[in-house]
Amino acid sequence: MRILLSNDDGIHAPGLKTLEKIARELSDDIWVVAPELDQSGASHSLTLRDPLRIREISERRFAISGTPTDCVLIAANYLLKDNPPALVLSGVNFGSNMAEDITYSGTVAAAMEAAVLGIPAIALSMTTTHARPAKWSTPEQYAPEIIRRLLKVKFQENIFVNINFPDLVASSVKGIAITQQGQRRQFGNLEEHVDPRGRQYYWIGAIHYDGSGDEGTDLKANANGYISVTPLSLDFTHRQTMKQLEKVFT
Repeated sequence: MRILLSNDDGIHAPGLKTLEKIARELSDDIWVVAPELDQSGASHSLTLRDPLRIREISERRFAISGTPTDCVLIAANYLLKDNPPALVLSGVNFGSNMAEDITYSGTVAAAMEAAVLGIPAIALSMTTTHARPAKWSTPEQYAPEIIRRLLKVKFQENIFVNINFPDLVASSVKGIAITQQGQRRQFGNLEEHVDPRGRQYYWIGAIHYDGSGDEGTDLKANANGYISVTPLSLDFTHRQTMKQLEKVFT
């Protein structure tokens, strides 16, 4: 099985090295195509106004001067076009990608782009902070078996999977929970400062939120020590509201 690896933390990120270890338990045909620089928060953006550069670092390992979406596009349509990957893995991200993080995340976007291209895809993220070392051994231990189980299910069109590991050592993980996307009540993540010249500037800081999320969500599962596995869809249509609008406009 040919597996393509990407991320948004960049080609030299420790989480990508962790992902390589995970992938090599599943296959020997591993390709890495990742951003040259950190692209955290890039979401599902494309580079449209600048040329993209490909730097071959070593055999089957490339750095791209663009976003995670660019990386998957270039890998599928150029580098691997004659033998496309059977699976795309994105991550392992430094920090969780749950709730509304999904809309910002370049890690999730790489998996999303794979789904757009019809390739089964899984995004993997590790809950952690810069205040303490990331527990990379947790996804190393659990991810291979989780991926094997996921591959037993035929991925439907436009569907991909988002996995988040709790900030726990492997032995403390309580289990695996199948969850839905949560929703945070956000506050206080925009900071205002003054530079040395007396001019104001703004910095988007860490997201603060009230509570750990509702039951059945990725937030709640992660807070309770579980690995959350959340199936996501490219179809954002809200069916109930659509039916209400049809009544209003017909």
